[in-house]
Parts: sequence; structure tokens; C-alpha cells
Amino acid sequence: MIEKTKQEKTKQEKTKQEKTLFMTRLMTPDMSNFSGKVHGGTILKLLDEAAFTCASRYCKTYVVTKSLDQVVFKNPIAVGDLVTFKCNVNYVGKTSMEIGVRVEGERIRDKMEYHAISSYFTMVSVDEDGKPMEVPRIDFVSDVEKKLFEAGKMRCAMRKEIQERNNKLHVSLDNWIKIWG
Repeated sequence: MIEKTKQEKTKQEKTKQEKTLFMTRLMTPDMSNFSGKVHGGTILKLLDEAAFTCASRYCKTYVVTKSLDQVVFKNPIAVGDLVTFKCNVNYVGKTSMEIGVRVEGERIRDKMEYHAISSYFTMVSVDEDGKPMEVPRIDFVSDVEKKLFEAGKMRCAMRKEIQERNNKLHVSLDNWIKIWG
């Protein structure tokens, strides 16, 4: 009887959805720009890695980045700061998911914490051939998760609308040499 309970518990742990991820990194001198702050490109790379890890753990597959939007740099990050990437699966579609990433910095010597960046990634689950594959539906465990899902759903619709508008604005530059030549 006890053995069966352990097996059931193990099965529940394996099927539990991993929707959140916290990743903390120390910002080192090799990450800085000329002003001594951490280079934005370095942070973008770390954001992508954190979003990838969160999405991949959630769907238990390899994922690729489809888009990154609404990256808002709220405060500069200094060399020596600890930076925590707080990731969450906000919304899932058929093959893609929105990962919200909040970046919080900590100035260790000053014992001060600050909100550095907020952003949203769209990640797509792919199979061994790189083809999109379905992602698991979210099992909501709180009202907050439901609200995050609905907000993510709205952002997904806005992304599609923006893409449609951008497509209408597209100017082909196939013969750009003739234009500027």
C-alpha cells in the first residue's frame, strides 16, 4: 500500500507543470559597455536563454524563439549586481506560448533591489525535424494564472494585428541598389 502511494506521488511530480523559472546571474566586467553598465545585448541574450529554459521545461520539448516584444528597460544594470530573471508561462496557443520575463536587480553592497526590465517572448515547441508541435494546455491553479492567461491571449491577438499592419506597410527592396545607386 505504501509503495503504491510513492508511485502515485512520483507520477504526480512528473506530470506537474513547470510554469515558472527563476535564474540568477552575477553581472561581470566582461558584460559591460563603455559607461560601466551591463550592455543591452548581453541582457537580451540572457533574457532569451531564460525564456527558452522556462518554455522548454514547461512543454518538455526543444523550443525556438518566434518573437520578442515589449522589452522595457526600466533601470540600468551595473557590473557587480545580481540579476534575477523571473519567468512565467503566461499563455499557450496550439504550438506556441508566451513567456513573461521580469528582471530584477540587486545591488549587493547597498542592499537595494530594483525592477530592471519587463519583456514578453513567444516561443514555439518543435520536434526533432524543427516542425512546430502542440504544447500542453495550462492547468490553472490560481486566479492569477487565469488573469495572466487572459492578458497573454490579448497580447497574442495584438501581435497578430501588428504583424498584419506591418505586412501592409512592407516595401520590397529587391532592387535597392537601383534606388540608392
